[in-house]
Amino acid sequence: MDLHQLRCFVAVAEDLHFGHAAHRLEMLPSALGRHVRLLEEDLGTRLMTRTTRSVALTEDGAMLLKEARLLLAQADDLSASFRARARANTSSLRVGAIDSAAAGLLPMLLHDFRESEPDITVNLTEDKSIRLLPRLLSGRIDLAFIRLPEKPDKRLEFQFLFHETAVVALSDRHRLAHRKQLSIPDLADEPLIVPERRSRPHSHDLTIKLFSEAGLQARIAQIADEKQTIVNLVAAELGIAIVPRWTSRMAPKGVRFVPLKAQDKATMKKLPLAAAWLANSRDRIRDNMIETLRLHLQNYADKA
Repeated sequence: MDLHQLRCFVAVAEDLHFGHAAHRLEMLPSALGRHVRLLEEDLGTRLMTRTTRSVALTEDGAMLLKEARLLLAQADDLSASFRARARANTSSLRVGAIDSAAAGLLPMLLHDFRESEPDITVNLTEDKSIRLLPRLLSGRIDLAFIRLPEKPDKRLEFQFLFHETAVVALSDRHRLAHRKQLSIPDLADEPLIVPERRSRPHSHDLTIKLFSEAGLQARIAQIADEKQTIVNLVAAELGIAIVPRWTSRMAPKGVRFVPLKAQDKATMKKLPLAAAWLANSRDRIRDNMIETLRLHLQNYADKA
């Protein structure tokens, strides 16, 4: 029995679905299933009952889940304490961010951070929220700017920052490209480019819910995960997209971003940006960046 096998078992036990757990752990379902079987063989007992339709814990599996969570939490705490000791003598900070935050928030934050910490090297990782959160837990990054998860992990501390502003991305040759403002009814029957929901739930739901709240059905023409790919498809006139305003900083030529008129303020609050870090941990450099963030937060929010 090893810690990786236990993490695999806990992920499946919590989701009761090998596919969902494998996606969360960035593994193939077959590899995940193999680790669970090896754990069962090592312990000499069945931990789960599996059918083609469902997964359920056995009595031994339920008992192990409780103990495994405690053991993994202790292992994570031990690892975090030694990483903190090692970092005490370093002069770098590892920051992860989703693409819109990397394009919009981080340039401003890093500029302000340099004033108090000019000698600190900041290593940036740009990725989706579902991949940044495991990196935080494993200690591969120190701070992340992500979309708030539906079920926040209690081992992490989250601070909501603000909601990003949604805009409409169109080819500059589109019939609506020169409008000063657009509403969702203006976009009825337009082919839409959206990300896949499992990897980018907030960005996907942004489009679907805005159309639903306007009494319309979104006409999805293309699915593409990366914002850069989405705006390139927009430039190629394959559809339009509703994206965070900061996406305009990564756009190719031929794309216009038009403000989106909302029915009310609550309608637009669908792109929450948050900071996340390991709970109950101390890191002078990371904490200084968080303090810089809090000090200038209103300025950043006004530009989102």
